[in-house]
Amino acid sequence: MVEFEYAEAPSYLLNPKESTPSAYDAKAIQVLEGLEAVRRRPGMYIGSTDNRGLHHLIYEIVDNSIDEALAGYCDRIEVTLHADGSASVADNGRGIPVDIMKDRGKPALEVVLTLLHAGGKFGGGGYKVSGGLHGVGLSVVNALSEKLEVRVMRHGKEYFQEYRRGKPVTDLKAVGKADTTGTYVRFMPDSQIFEEPGWQWDIVAHRLRELAFLNKGVTIVLRDEKRDLTYTFYFEGGIVAFVKHLNRDKGVVNLRPMYAEREIEGTTIEVALQYNQGFAETVLAFANNIDTVEGGSHVTGFRSALTSVLNKYARKAGLVREQDPNLAGDDVREGLTAVISVKLREPQFEGQTKTKLGNSEVRGQVETVFSDAYTQYLEENPPDARRIIEKCLVAARAREAAKRARDLVQRKSLLESATLPGKLADCSERDPSLCEIYIVEGDSAGGSAKQGRDRRFQAILPLRGKILNVEKAREDKILTSEQIRNLITALGTGVGEKFDITKLRYHRVIVMTDADVDGSHIRTLLLTFFFRYMPQVISAHNLYIAHPPLYKIQRGKEVSYAYTEEQKNRKLAQMTGKPEVSRYKGLGEMNPDQLWSTTMNPENRMLMRVEVEDTVEADKIFDILMGNEVDPRKHFIQTHAKTVRNLDV
Repeated sequence: MVEFEYAEAPSYLLNPKESTPSAYDAKAIQVLEGLEAVRRRPGMYIGSTDNRGLHHLIYEIVDNSIDEALAGYCDRIEVTLHADGSASVADNGRGIPVDIMKDRGKPALEVVLTLLHAGGKFGGGGYKVSGGLHGVGLSVVNALSEKLEVRVMRHGKEYFQEYRRGKPVTDLKAVGKADTTGTYVRFMPDSQIFEEPGWQWDIVAHRLRELAFLNKGVTIVLRDEKRDLTYTFYFEGGIVAFVKHLNRDKGVVNLRPMYAEREIEGTTIEVALQYNQGFAETVLAFANNIDTVEGGSHVTGFRSALTSVLNKYARKAGLVREQDPNLAGDDVREGLTAVISVKLREPQFEGQTKTKLGNSEVRGQVETVFSDAYTQYLEENPPDARRIIEKCLVAARAREAAKRARDLVQRKSLLESATLPGKLADCSERDPSLCEIYIVEGDSAGGSAKQGRDRRFQAILPLRGKILNVEKAREDKILTSEQIRNLITALGTGVGEKFDITKLRYHRVIVMTDADVDGSHIRTLLLTFFFRYMPQVISAHNLYIAHPPLYKIQRGKEVSYAYTEEQKNRKLAQMTGKPEVSRYKGLGEMNPDQLWSTTMNPENRMLMRVEVEDTVEADKIFDILMGNEVDPRKHFIQTHAKTVRNLDV
């Protein structure tokens, strides 16, 4: 076990000096040497200092090991979450160079650890393909660690060096012999930097599983010392196994997934796809192992080829008549699960977050590779091809029906407020950034909310019972539901192709349901609707869940509220005498004043903002909980039964 000691924070972090506007001259300009800039503004390098940024430290080091794998020098990576809160990453790659850099007078290892933009990923000398483009990964981890130790196995020797908050405290030295090659990095995240210390197995495991899918033949091991848990990720099938994983527990249309792999002009392109019986489209796209959630040129090329190939095949096979219109893009993507992975020498990403690939040449490359492979697949698998085309044709008919229903909803939402849903109690404010709407369960709670609200900026939309489960229905059926039409009209954004987030009439959309089983179900139905049909409302941070109190605690005339079981117990332990405790089952049990003071007053209410950190996991959960398959839902309930809180029986 490596022992970790702690050093005092540097003075510039504990007492940062700021210049006043009146003193803005040459003296006010600071040049941050070495890694000081990283410690001063860590969010610029890892996105944030919360839980997400913390785990990003592991990914930065793992990405270096993956780059070794892409270069053909590494096939095993081991990640350990240590009991003391540190983490380590080891690989069997070539090992970071340890020889002296003449222009720096320091070992290459020390330069890589202490200087930003130093590494073997520039100029094409060290790596043909790399995910860590900026060369800041290891140095940033070093800067944000209380302590970091690195061991390099190279040239038959084991080399060691130790750092504290980015600065070396020992020289690089050989400490023994080594009969293998590789790099081992262990680091303790700086508690002065990170808000939420502590590793989460599920978060790390998800990313490592994803990397194992994207890099077939690479073994990635994850260990958790506290939980005494070890898991190995290895997928010989690569992204084909990824597609099967995404479609597990779903009825599939084509039994054998389609797969293509080919290199064009230095770009390696892989595509795998399989249709399921559902209605949602799941297309994951990666460039050099980076999840390009906003798509880009590789996705554009794939979609163009997908629509073109299926239309050509359908007409050639006589499945679509000559006079019938072509299948549209939406038709051929209903129920589609696909993974696109491109690996290229010089990727160009739009934005610092690397969420959209901008290389224009990649569109044509993907289009060519996928068109050839998919055409061959359809011709070699006629039964699967027929089932795919038949699903697309059903989707086309449903699309026409949905278009008529959507146009009806759109026309209504464009009219003046006089035609807004009758049950909607609108607010007087017209600036959407100042407005909020409560989606409330039932007329009883809706009545209390309407009386207790602040009419200037709070609107109320009561729902009558449970809305339609959109996970089990196509868009045409969904848009015939009066409850959903009222919701879409009230929000003003439209839906489908005509959805426009800029027309959202309220910048806080708040789901407020009872704290019982029915309320939880209605809340889940609404979250499913937003996730599937208005994900932009979630990504723009406009969707919230109200958190009403569970208990009313009264002692004489003194009344207080508890929002959790733990909070209730703490309050009771602090009280003398025996107060009267009431558990709220429904919002309708509160009078308007109570509902306002506990749940709707911006000064003391509790709102939970809805965010999606892992789209794949969210897609899986919604499919399990709200989809057609019963067995996965039964297994999910049995697995999580012991962790349920506030079970209403």
